[in-house]
Amino acid sequence: MAALVLLPMEVSEAGWLSDVSKSPSKPGKSPKRVASPKPATSAKSAAKPKRHTVKLAALGPVALSPSALKPVATKCDPQKFRIVLDVGHTADSEGAISARNVAEFLFNLRLARRIEEKLKAEGFAATRLLVTEGKARPSLVRRVDAANKLQADLFLSIHHDSVPNSFLENWEFEGKKSHFSDRFSGYSVFVSRDNPDFKTSLSFAELVGKEMKAEGLQYAQQYTQPIMGRYQHPLLNRETGVYSYDQLIVLRKTRMPAVLLEAGSIINRDEELKMESPERRDIISSGVTAAVKEFCDPRWAILGPL
Repeated sequence: MAALVLLPMEVSEAGWLSDVSKSPSKPGKSPKRVASPKPATSAKSAAKPKRHTVKLAALGPVALSPSALKPVATKCDPQKFRIVLDVGHTADSEGAISARNVAEFLFNLRLARRIEEKLKAEGFAATRLLVTEGKARPSLVRRVDAANKLQADLFLSIHHDSVPNSFLENWEFEGKKSHFSDRFSGYSVFVSRDNPDFKTSLSFAELVGKEMKAEGLQYAQQYTQPIMGRYQHPLLNRETGVYSYDQLIVLRKTRMPAVLLEAGSIINRDEELKMESPERRDIISSGVTAAVKEFCDPRWAILGPL
């Protein structure tokens, strides 16, 4: 789930492991967790910011501090606003493997490129696509360092989801053995309360979730269920599907607001076909672009392009 952790048979970063990568591993093998030091302090906010109000419909197991609910101040000039689109995983550590034996990395790359195209077409010329090389663990550090050196204003990591090994079933596709789980589907949005600018991260995550819902998509609800065991995550908003996942390196170590989007489940056979389609990529990229526009200027949601 985020250049972090999703084994083809284990789980996606944002949903299961913590800071490793979703590189293939044997079913049933317990994922290792990677500890990371305390996050760095956030950069100074711009002058005369515009305010975003974060509304939480339903808190999960861990309640947020009152300060997290206060309005978030942001200011955005689309031409200068630097968004880093992080392509989850790498060509060497491909992340989850879909029900039809396609690497998550390819799904992530295609979707991130479409989001980049849409954002630039809407005037966000400073948008940067971040494609990292190497194995899982080193790539985590590289992508965080790259985003920090770029002095990004916003970090969005693109991933596609899977499930724990215990939920997998066997089947064959085009004569090859594979695994699937049609039990769960949907997108999910993750933030870390350890991010130096958690309030702004949450504000943007809320907008992404709201726009996904406006596009007619449903969020994945399994993370709150007892059957998930240690893979449960606090649901911060029952309406938009925003979850807390504090341990992820790309969310906690970046020095800018950071959000991870699990666009959908590629281990679910029906949803995998949808995620492969240009139509679904357009829907998701349109939702992300609308969220960025509203993040930069809340009036956009009411008045449209100004």
